[in-house]
Amino acid sequence: MCHHLKNTAMSSTNERVCCPKCQDFVADDSDARIQSTPERVKFTSDAKGMQHLLRRMFKRSEMSNSNSLTNYEKSTLESIKNWETTKGKRALLCAVTYNKQKYKLKGTNYDVISMKDLLVKRFRFPKSSIRILAEMDPYPHPTKRNIQEALRWLVKDNQPGDSLVFYFSGHGLRQPDFFDDEIDGFDETICPLDFRTAGMIVDNEINDTIVRPLKDGVKLHAIIDACHSGTILDLPHIYSTKEKVWLDNSPPSGVYKGTSGGHAISISACEDNQLAADTSVFSESGKQMEGAMTYTFRKALLENTRVTYASLLSSMHKDILEAKKKCFSLRGLFHRGRLQEPLLSSSEVFDVNEPFVL
Repeated sequence: MCHHLKNTAMSSTNERVCCPKCQDFVADDSDARIQSTPERVKFTSDAKGMQHLLRRMFKRSEMSNSNSLTNYEKSTLESIKNWETTKGKRALLCAVTYNKQKYKLKGTNYDVISMKDLLVKRFRFPKSSIRILAEMDPYPHPTKRNIQEALRWLVKDNQPGDSLVFYFSGHGLRQPDFFDDEIDGFDETICPLDFRTAGMIVDNEINDTIVRPLKDGVKLHAIIDACHSGTILDLPHIYSTKEKVWLDNSPPSGVYKGTSGGHAISISACEDNQLAADTSVFSESGKQMEGAMTYTFRKALLENTRVTYASLLSSMHKDILEAKKKCFSLRGLFHRGRLQEPLLSSSEVFDVNEPFVL
């Protein structure tokens, strides 16, 4: 949910965008999806062995060294490993505030509590089946290790009939893709609390962890309120609300990004090259900060008894458009003057007029 971004001229031919909140640079590819070109650094099909080797190297280099953990961190991690894997409905909700850091977000804790309330009241999730990582008591902190372990818990021993939910509210960034997995040449990431030291969690890892293990008859919904989150689950199909058709988002490398028979669906705050907002615009008092995407998502589901995927996207888009017409400042939501809207992606093509049910 990065905001307050400004353009910074790096050279006469290379413009990039700098987010003062997280002090990271991301490419300004506002000309939409960049097709693969000979100029891009990539590994072709005849180098798949090298791709596999590099993947293993990267994964190995990112593995946490348990000796670097404090006793408290070890205890917290162990408690997450021992979370009960309830059958039926199960949810992992993550809110990262980045407290006491210059890129702090003010609305994420509110977001995660409101999402828990939605799951319990609207979709009958048992409170015991909802786990939260947040920077507030009594929850474990959303560090990289904790999020990784919690994601494994979410899909552990999944069985036909299970409905799983992953919600994330925090910063999102991008980094170059060296494995020819991305049409636009960039991997999307989410930023844990300690991403400065431990690193980000990349879309490839998220796909491997919570998409690939989904068994037949299992459905996963991911709701991601973060910048650059469009294809954060690396799902092979994207729905175009303008053309009302599913578009192919399969990786150029040909690597499989689907499930083991289940169905994964993601609703993201914006496209991969766009920014989301942490705003007070929808608050009655004008003071409560929250994610624009989270607010419009909840509003659409609470105000309507029957919601389809299509009507959900339409309602969210309508609320954001109305806010813009009223001249509210959404602080970064409308980057470069373009109206942003949520993005729907899926592991398989389906009828968007189906009822939205978690």
